[in-house]
Amino acid sequence: FFYFIVLPTSITTMRLSTLLLLALAPLQTNAFAPQPMTTSSVNAAVQSSTSLQMGPPQADVVLQETYGEGSRKYRRTVYTHNEWVKHRSSDRFLRNLSSIFNSGVYKSLAKEVLATTAVATFLVIFNGLTGGYTDLDGVQHDAVINALPMLTLPLTPFTLLSPSLGLLLVFRTNSSYGRWDEARKFWGLNINHTRDLNRMATAWYGHDGIPVDPEKRAEDLRQVSLMTWAFVRSMKRHLSPPDEDEDAYIMELNSRLAPSQAEAIASATHRPNRALYDLSVAIDKLPMHFMRKNEINKNLSIFEDTLGGSERLLSSPVPLFYTRHTARFLSTWLLLLPFAMYDPFKGSWNHVAEIPAIALASVFLFGIEELATQLEEPFTILPMQGFCDKIGANCDEIVSWRGQGLDEKSVVEEKMEAMAPLL
Repeated sequence: FFYFIVLPTSITTMRLSTLLLLALAPLQTNAFAPQPMTTSSVNAAVQSSTSLQMGPPQADVVLQETYGEGSRKYRRTVYTHNEWVKHRSSDRFLRNLSSIFNSGVYKSLAKEVLATTAVATFLVIFNGLTGGYTDLDGVQHDAVINALPMLTLPLTPFTLLSPSLGLLLVFRTNSSYGRWDEARKFWGLNINHTRDLNRMATAWYGHDGIPVDPEKRAEDLRQVSLMTWAFVRSMKRHLSPPDEDEDAYIMELNSRLAPSQAEAIASATHRPNRALYDLSVAIDKLPMHFMRKNEINKNLSIFEDTLGGSERLLSSPVPLFYTRHTARFLSTWLLLLPFAMYDPFKGSWNHVAEIPAIALASVFLFGIEELATQLEEPFTILPMQGFCDKIGANCDEIVSWRGQGLDEKSVVEEKMEAMAPLL
């Protein structure tokens, strides 16, 4: 492939190749890396009604699930130490090359690659008929059709346009990756500040020195934990396709919340806002100093920011005129490329080596644009259900520590002595 593509081109084209490789560099992320399905992960998927299978689709799934929209749920990968070891292993290149025909990204490009390959095939046959051809015995034959000219284009326009196309693809991929990265950071903030909120609520519960009813404290903090989970779960539903998540969302609300709470959130026009309001009410009911409540409520403002930022990403794509121009530029460039590459392949039998070379070039260049398109809407490839389950489990664990280290008699007496001069 490189013999046929690189050698006939100029230094400018070789620089373009380097530029395109740099454009691909930021895309080596876990969003598209396959995760092996261990026994424990399979069991976890069975136990949770809303857990979607992570990693590459299994052999028994329907064809529509292996590429395009159906494959997006298999890209919600979460890495642990074992996955990172495999990700940077020395045999990763061979493993990735061996799975090239199973790639969902490349399967999605079948029509585009078929079109450019068909043009190259037609050109080889047509020019063989109009300009002469060589048979299998190596005998040269004259043109079969003398009335029509051979179809070729000079390579210079493609060489001059290559840097511009490279810059368009670089911007396209970088902007899409930036959107994915921003969405992941929003959920990272959710994870961090839900822990922070529940930690402060659990540790600061009650006024200093005032006896606390353990049962009331357990119920109050349980409500804080539940409402925290309800917010992130409602945010996940808000950012997910309705046909994928609605039934599971309603089922989870009814299984964890009181019927009236579940109904109030499910019937709201903007469910995350309603869940965040209920969380504010649960925090306001906690018996603690208002200064401490103010510190806890700062986390809720951050939740509003992550929700609003996520809605911005979901509703505002990369400007459509830029996306469309890039797609048109790339499509036109690749569809006409066979005409310019016909003469450079004269060293092969009847120029036939041009066909696989154009096919490979189409796969890789269309693949860059396809990756950018897949990353542009990040939420259906982020493991948001896993984030919600993690947040719920962490919050439940934090509030279960209530009173530890605070209810001992010595601690209470020390606080009462500190308050004595103020009484």
